Amino acid sequence: MQIVSTIDELRRVRRDWLRAGERVAFVPTMGNLHAGHLKLVREARARAPRVVVSIFVNPLQFGAGEDFAAYPHTPEQDEARLREAGVDLLFLPSEAEIYPHGREGGTFVEVPGLSDILCGASRPGHFRGVATVVAKLFNMVQPELALFGEKDYQQLSILRLMARDLNIPLELIGVPTEREADGLAMSSRNGYLTPEERAIAPALYQVLRDVDAELTGGGRDLATIETAAATRLQAAGLRPDYLTIRRAADLQLPQAGERRLVVLAAAYLGRARLIDNLLITLD
Repeated sequence: MQIVSTIDELRRVRRDWLRAGERVAFVPTMGNLHAGHLKLVREARARAPRVVVSIFVNPLQFGAGEDFAAYPHTPEQDEARLREAGVDLLFLPSEAEIYPHGREGGTFVEVPGLSDILCGASRPGHFRGVATVVAKLFNMVQPELALFGEKDYQQLSILRLMARDLNIPLELIGVPTEREADGLAMSSRNGYLTPEERAIAPALYQVLRDVDAELTGGGRDLATIETAAATRLQAAGLRPDYLTIRRAADLQLPQAGERRLVVLAAAYLGRARLIDNLLITLD
């Protein structure tokens, strides 16, 4: 596995692959890798002869009072896991390499509307930071395909719209969420949970499954279903930020007769803010 930290080094390697006609699959991460990240790498490995992974903790997607300074860093463990997974190149840029004019001195990428709801409403500016860094990484790596986990479903929807609107020539692939045995979606922030909180956390996924069962069982009063589900989260010991049923295609409110839905939720538990979702197809 090659490890590079500058755009020039990255592009030299990329040019050699391009001359050889080798497609590149790209997995951007913020490190502290877990089995969900490695699932993305395996999927990338299956789809392209060359796999690039980036690790960069992006300051622009952290708001005031969020955990940028405390975000977990496990560089030696991450490198070992990526070597074992067969990654061809690990891109480890500095903040100055990504933002040469500083955090506020460069061009931003913003996807209006879709970035302002749900997690965007709770974390103003978060998705502007995500879209900006991912657009820059796409231009640096120039992959034929990029892979993201479906746990961050709103993020995936925003990045798909961004790539389409900016005519970025790549295929953007969503990979199903990797879960612990008890259903908790894998996340780097799960490490913030105390043992007591970790025992409570799977209730989030269970409530989403309950919503799925109600909808597939014929329930159609979405507001009542959402309210009852949020109440169950509170009873389990979580503090809901939102729980909502949306149209899977664009995260808008469903109309009568919609068949492809997604239920999305975010909830606080101790230091952690947990997010999850479940895609639902109605008969």
